[in-house]
Amino acid sequence: MNFLMHILNILEIIEKKRDKKELTKEEIEYFIKGYTNGTIKDYQAAALLMAIYLNGMTKEETTNLSIAMANSGEILNLNSKGKIFVDKHSTGGVGDKVSLILLPLVASLGVPVAKMSGRGLGFTGGTVDKLESIPGYNVEITIQEFIKNIEKIGISMISQTGNLAPADKKIYALRDSISCVESIPLIASSIMSKKIASGAQKIVLDVTVGNGAFMKNIEDARKLAKTMIEIGKLANRETVCVLTNMDEPLGYAVGNNLEVIEAIKALNGQMPPDVKEVVLELGAYMLKLANLGDNISENKKKLLENIKNKRALNKFKELIQNQGGDVSYIDDISKFPKSRVVLEVRARKSGNVMRIPAEKIGKLACFLGAGREFMEDSVNDSVGIVLNKKVGDVVVEGDVLAVIHSEDSGKADCVRDELLDVIEIGEGNFEVKYVYDVDGF
Repeated sequence: MNFLMHILNILEIIEKKRDKKELTKEEIEYFIKGYTNGTIKDYQAAALLMAIYLNGMTKEETTNLSIAMANSGEILNLNSKGKIFVDKHSTGGVGDKVSLILLPLVASLGVPVAKMSGRGLGFTGGTVDKLESIPGYNVEITIQEFIKNIEKIGISMISQTGNLAPADKKIYALRDSISCVESIPLIASSIMSKKIASGAQKIVLDVTVGNGAFMKNIEDARKLAKTMIEIGKLANRETVCVLTNMDEPLGYAVGNNLEVIEAIKALNGQMPPDVKEVVLELGAYMLKLANLGDNISENKKKLLENIKNKRALNKFKELIQNQGGDVSYIDDISKFPKSRVVLEVRARKSGNVMRIPAEKIGKLACFLGAGREFMEDSVNDSVGIVLNKKVGDVVVEGDVLAVIHSEDSGKADCVRDELLDVIEIGEGNFEVKYVYDVDGF
C-alpha cells in the first residue's frame, strides 16, 4: 500500500509540472528526499527534470529546490577565527582553468578557500578532473580532512562529497545523461545548493556567456545571475555574479593536464590576457566580500603582486603537496604525460581570426577523450587541443592555428579537418570583451 501511494505521489508531481503548474515546497522536498534515498527511481526523476527543463520554475520553486537539495545532506559550518569564507563557482565553459589559478591566489592573500568542484559535464571541463591529472592528488578526502586542510594551510579543493547536497550530485549526473543541462532553474539550484551546503558565507559566481556556455546570450545570463542572487539573499549568503565571455575557449589549452600546465604557467606570470582579466575581476570581488578592500582596482594590484612574488604559486604547491600530489610536476611541467600523437593545424589562408566556437572546440576535445559522453566514462588526462591563436589575432597562411594532442592518429586527422572548418579567418579588426557585467552590489 505504501509503495502504491509513493508511485501515485511522484506521478502526480510529474503530471503537475508537465501541465505547467507550480510545485509546492512540500512536493519539492518530497521529491528530493525520495530521490536521495532511492525510493524515487532514475526514470521518474528524469521525467520530472525534463518537465522542469521544458516548463521552467518560478522563483519560489527554484529557491525551494535549492534549499531542499542543500538540506539533503550535511551543512558545513565554516568558522576560522573570525575569517570570512568566500566561495567561487563557474557556470561552466571550455578551457576554464580559472579555479586552479584564482583560488591559490586569493588564499595567498589570507582568504580561506574551501572549494568543492565537479567533474566534466557535457562539453565543459571539470576542475576535479584537472586536479586528478596531477599524479597523487587526492580529491576524495573526508569532510574532517577537508576542514583540517583549510585550518592548516588556508585552502582545500576536493570533489563534491556524498554528504554534502547528495541530491544535487545525483541530479547533476542525471541531467547530463538526459540532455537537461541548459536550464536556468536547474543550473541555479545546483550551484546554490552546493554553495549553501559547503558553508561559505559569501559567494562570487562566474556566469559564463556565449557559444561555449550554457547561457548563450547576455539576457539569459542575467536571468540566471538574478535568480542565484535572490536564492543567496533568502539563504543569507551575499552573492555577486560576474558575467564573462565564453564565445571562444578561455585561454589556449583545452584538456585536463594541458590546462593544468597553462595554470602553472599563469601562476609563474605567463597569463593569457583573457584568463588574466577574468581571474583579476573575480579575485577583486572575492577580496571585497572578504572585507580586504572595497577598491576593485587596488584589489587587482594586490592579486598581481602575489603572482609576481610567487606567493600564489607557492600556495598552489602547498595545496598539491598537502593532498598527496607530486609537487615535482609543478616545478617541472615537462614531467606531465604526453599523448602519443601531436598534430599541428596550419592556416589555409591569411587574415584575422574572426571566430573560434568554444562549444565545438569542447566537443572535439571530448571526442579525443578529454571529456565524457556518458557519466560512467573515464577521461584521458593528456589529450586535448592547444590553440595558438585567439579571436582578433592576425594569421598568415601556414601559421599554426592549434596543436592537437591525441592517442589516435585517425581521430587527430578528423579533428584537424574540423578545426580548419570551424576556425573562421576573414577581414576586419575588433576588440574582444572578456568581462561583460557585474551584478549583486
